[in-house]
Amino acid sequence: MEADFELYQKVLAQTPKDKNKIYSLHEPGVYCVGKGKDHKAYGYGRKASIVSTLKGNIIIGAVSHDEHTHDSKTLAPTLEHANQHRKSDIELAVVDRGYRGAQQYVDADVLLPSAPLKRDNQDESAYKKI
Repeated sequence: MEADFELYQKVLAQTPKDKNKIYSLHEPGVYCVGKGKDHKAYGYGRKASIVSTLKGNIIIGAVSHDEHTHDSKTLAPTLEHANQHRKSDIELAVVDRGYRGAQQYVDADVLLPSAPLKRDNQDESAYKKI
């Protein structure tokens, strides 16, 4: 009860510019994540990484991260957790482009998709004029 009261006092005393603010009373590990998008600039929660099999889409590992770090630095602990549930270590990690630079942190090969081509991103109405 006393710890709850101290938590409430800390929430009431915090200002918008404070570091390490409390965003949730019932979930203490929640932090603010800047998304960089116009329609939703910020999100609140925790970063999680999920490992699934390449062909079967069976989840073999999931890790919740305490800090909002770059994706490339979260790959190593995620693969370590997934390797605990396997007979052999993961040799190839297929990831999205947010994991650029992850090869230096892990022993497995990291397969990144290539950058999208400009011709693939054109608006459909721009080249289908009637």
